[in-house]
Amino acid sequence: MNDTFFSIVNSGLLYIMVGIVIAFVVFLSLVFAKKAWKRAIELGYTKDQLLTVIKSTSIATIVPSLAIVIGLFALAPVLGNPWPWLRLSVLGSVTYELMAADMAASSMGVPLTDLPTVGIDAFVNIMFVMTVGISAGLFVLLFFGEKIQKGIGSMGKNKQSFGIVALECFMIGLLATFLPAFFTKGIVSVLTFFTSTVITISMGLIVLKYKISWLKDFILAFALIGGMASSVLWTGLLG
Repeated sequence: MNDTFFSIVNSGLLYIMVGIVIAFVVFLSLVFAKKAWKRAIELGYTKDQLLTVIKSTSIATIVPSLAIVIGLFALAPVLGNPWPWLRLSVLGSVTYELMAADMAASSMGVPLTDLPTVGIDAFVNIMFVMTVGISAGLFVLLFFGEKIQKGIGSMGKNKQSFGIVALECFMIGLLATFLPAFFTKGIVSVLTFFTSTVITISMGLIVLKYKISWLKDFILAFALIGGMASSVLWTGLLG
């Protein structure tokens, strides 16, 4: 069963299909980068200024992208290489993809690590869950993104308005939705969650206290790395 499963999820056809999608996205990125460069020159920016921006943003992107690489390493042994590669490089986010895959596997009565023993139908179900859930946001933003952005911006201007409370309630609602997934998987999962939380809060306090604004981009990567490392520690101590 495992051999058949991985021969499909790592098949050449899936690599080709994923490669086409990613190549198209890269092409669009280059087109828009060229247009942005041209427009910046028209606005009076020098080439040296633009190259400086490109270098600084490139460097600032490397470490935060480690979180994506970690997510790929976590999903590839179970879902193969092409599908996680597509999800984490185009549409998905690390936190969403890992949780969506795990919740989809749990709904079928198996842990994510045992998915290959179930069969290719389980892989198709996970593909469906991971795609449909997050793709809805694309259509919402396509038609309502500008209105939502303006509405949120106007709410944030008045510190006394209900808008600030509404945004905080939205974040609390997200936490309330996802937290049960951590607290129903045993003590190791709970301790891993709290370890990641401590890392996140600690780094956030460091950013605020010492005014290290660039560190904000690295919080997710370090929280993921620290959480995964701690899961090994907790498993060794309590397993």
